This record gives sequence, C-alpha cells and structure tokens, in this order.
Amino acid sequence: FRTELEIVRARVMRADDGRDSAPYDRVCFCRMPRPGIARSRPLMYQRRPKIDGWTLLELLAVIAIFSVLATVAYGSYSSAVQRTKITQATVDIAKIHAAIEKYRLNHHDELPDSLAEIGLDLKDPWGAPYAYLNFDTLPGNSNGPVRKDHNLVPLNSRYDLYSKGPDGDSRAPLTAKASRDDIILANDGAFIGAASEY
Repeated sequence: FRTELEIVRARVMRADDGRDSAPYDRVCFCRMPRPGIARSRPLMYQRRPKIDGWTLLELLAVIAIFSVLATVAYGSYSSAVQRTKITQATVDIAKIHAAIEKYRLNHHDELPDSLAEIGLDLKDPWGAPYAYLNFDTLPGNSNGPVRKDHNLVPLNSRYDLYSKGPDGDSRAPLTAKASRDDIILANDGAFIGAASEY
C-alpha cells in the first residue's frame, strides 16, 4: 500500500526523443532532482543570472553630482551676466557723458535740462532710465538730491549721471545701502563705475 505522500509525489517520466529526462513534480510543476544526485542548493536559492543596469544608490549619486554641478554653473552664469550688465551701464554712462560735454561746448557752457534734449534718453541694462540731474535746475542753493560721497561731499560740480543698478533704488549718499549697487559718474567724469568701488 502506498502512503498518501507517495501518491501525491508520483513521478511522471517524460520522453524526449527517446531519452529519459528528469521527472517533474505533479503538484508544483518544478523540476525534481534525479534520483541519486544531490543538489547543492534548493531551486529557490539558486543565483539568478546577472542583469546589467544601475542600482538605486548609483542613480542617487549621479543625480547628486549633477545637482552640485548645476548649482555651481548657475551661480557662475548669473555672476557673468551681472558683470556684463555693469560693463554695459558703464559704457552707456561714458557715452552719455561725452554727448553732454559736446552739447556744453556747442551751447556756450550750458548743460541740457534732460537726456532727451541731447537725443540719448536711454534705459540701463536693468530696464530703468538713466538718472540725470543738472545742478543749475535746482531751486536756490539746495543740494538735497545731489549725489554725495562718504564725507557727504558732492560727487560732481555741475551734474549727476547714474544708473540705479539691479535693485532699481537709489539714495543721494553713496553710503546708503540702496546706493551701493548704483553705476555712477564721479569727479566730473574721472570715475565711471560701481558706487561700491568709489
């Protein structure tokens, strides 16, 4: 008499081209070992073939490296763009200064009342118009809006010409926080550049 386990584990021999192959288990349809051959590991623990690809850790490392590189590149790019805009504003102010001096020579030492009068009503690289102040148009002896250095001495003797810079804000003294990024004309044209460098 056969036990129930023997009945469930009954093996079926399969013939392939007349050769006898290893039997299959009827219940789980997994390949059974041949009788008398010891298997080193059960089927479920056998090593799978290696699949080429990236692990999650490798992908995270690559993403982190690219993030750091992008941050550094963006900072460098922003800095280069800012320097270019400052240079452009300096060139524009020098051009406007030359046009004002030409106007002064042609009009018996008179200065224009506005930049539109000399045809150079330009905007700075940040989109704001260049600021021009003719001291002759100030009421009385007032020098309130006149640009001043750290000793509160006026920067120029006859007129002020400047850009309000990236923040678009400015105050008369250069020591004010809003004025540190302005691009200015000082010493009657001897200095043209950033207020922070004056």
